[in-house]
Amino acid sequence: MNTAQLECFLAVADFLNFSRAAQHLRLTQPAVSHQVKTLEDELGVALFQRTSKKVRLTQEGHMFLQYAGKILELANVSRAQVKGSFQVRPLRLGIGCRSSADLRLIRPALERMQQEARRVLPLLRLIPMSALDNLLTEGDIQVMFTFQENAPQNSVYRELVRCPVVCVCRNDHPLAQQERVTLEQLKEGGRIAACRPPMCPPSIFAAQGQLVTCKPPEQVMFCESQEVLFTLVETGYAFSVMADFPQLRSSTLRYIPVEGCPPLSFGVSYLQENRSPTLRRFLTLLEETLKIAP
Repeated sequence: MNTAQLECFLAVADFLNFSRAAQHLRLTQPAVSHQVKTLEDELGVALFQRTSKKVRLTQEGHMFLQYAGKILELANVSRAQVKGSFQVRPLRLGIGCRSSADLRLIRPALERMQQEARRVLPLLRLIPMSALDNLLTEGDIQVMFTFQENAPQNSVYRELVRCPVVCVCRNDHPLAQQERVTLEQLKEGGRIAACRPPMCPPSIFAAQGQLVTCKPPEQVMFCESQEVLFTLVETGYAFSVMADFPQLRSSTLRYIPVEGCPPLSFGVSYLQENRSPTLRRFLTLLEETLKIAP
């Protein structure tokens, strides 16, 4: 049973004339007759008595008439509700983040997107880098933050910022008096906090490796996350070597450029087939907000 059958039945029941019902519905008479006949076949009863001069409802037709209008009304209401629900359904954008630093970086872009595109609902995933690769491949996220060195194969990489390599320490650390440092100077700089890939880019890990191998075990603190590393640096237990994001700097820390270490490219990776208008707008907002951030 479909709405076309119900509309034809109700029109014929109203006019008691197939030709006038067809004119009202802007259909041909054979089309109306066909819809009524298929409805009767489905119900297994005759709804009209037809003669060459007149059409009238059968007893079963009168009985069905009590329900047909309600059924059609319910179908139309259901269709409108479903269509309306689809039109206001949020556009979900899965965003993969490596650390809480990524979440801080994207806040200005998310605020802009919330104001400009209220239908877009960001789904933030804060999980290890290796797991983000799988989520991107499987389509659970549409974009992920990464250094170019760590960008997944077969993905499109888009640079957002270039990050100098710096030595980070507290303002009262002995290294804080330096304007620039070399890796040789850092070998004598005291305790170091270090992370391994993929929590840090391979080039940072290589620089840390040159320092770690020259220090006794008690002067090396290996960290399982960037958050742990920052906590140790902020509390004065160690210095570290990392990529510098000026947008995330703390006033209690010193950021000293490390000579001989080229800046690193940081951005996002996505699959070409996932490059939707929503993703394109989000990437544009990221570029705009990161450029104007202090």
